[in-house]
Amino acid sequence: MTEGLDAYHDRACAEAILPPAETAVMGTAANMNYVAIVKEADEGVTVTAAVTAGVEGNATAAGEPAHWRETETGIEKVPAYAGTINTILLINRPLTPGALARVVVTMTEGKSAALQRLAVPSTRHVDLATGTGTDQYCIAAPLSGASPLTSASPHMKFGELVGFVTRQATMEALRWQNGLEASYTRGVFHALGRYGVREATFFDDIAPFLGESDLDLLKKNAKAVLFEPLVGAAAHALATVCDRVRFGTVPDSTARDAMAQQAAILAANLATQVNRWAEFRLRLRAHATGDVKTLVLQALALGWSEKWRNT
Repeated sequence: MTEGLDAYHDRACAEAILPPAETAVMGTAANMNYVAIVKEADEGVTVTAAVTAGVEGNATAAGEPAHWRETETGIEKVPAYAGTINTILLINRPLTPGALARVVVTMTEGKSAALQRLAVPSTRHVDLATGTGTDQYCIAAPLSGASPLTSASPHMKFGELVGFVTRQATMEALRWQNGLEASYTRGVFHALGRYGVREATFFDDIAPFLGESDLDLLKKNAKAVLFEPLVGAAAHALATVCDRVRFGTVPDSTARDAMAQQAAILAANLATQVNRWAEFRLRLRAHATGDVKTLVLQALALGWSEKWRNT
């Protein structure tokens, strides 16, 4: 944008025939045809959320390492990543300053809750995303009229409306923009991609652990296998346990067993031989060394090969 943000703002307002001094503008690369609008009301209070969202190239988790720094001379390097969640909230009642500030918090929590429900991974780190690096918002409410609302806490119905419409609109926008919906997120790659198990390299990665005939059969049945509900459930469970190990919830003394147990469930579900879980756990424990990707590949290879060995 060579003209600069201020000039772009004025030009956009001129095109829409709006006064620049009274108009807020947000920018995004998301398709505006995919804007999601959700409206909820309670006892005369109405909250409407309009959201556009994309997370494939810019999803991030708050607090993870950043790559850009603002100095006295400006931003040293400007990223050009695709992905932004833009939220507009329309509220039909005036708000106190405190309530307005809390709306921002509750709205942000609603957005992050949407990403959590869809298990959106950060594109920069192993964590799940809480937003993108370029998220923006606008809140519009009357300056006068009925008595102002004083709290947007989730304990209050108004706060519930703010969180709900933001969460639902964000999920709907991501469904259209990125094809993200609950059924899509059940797969192994969505669950464990942030740990390096990615569709683009999967067959090359798992090849050393499978015989040629097993690998060829897996290639022919990959979608049915890797999106099978119980396999996906085990993959998400393993990812969660690995997260807990990283965060220190699971102590180092039991981390290997915890990861091996979940990997064994993954293998047993894939093999459709849950009665062999204890056997699989013993065979996989040696691979539960902290290298999650290798553990997952070993579990999938074990489950797939054993699926056919006894049939």
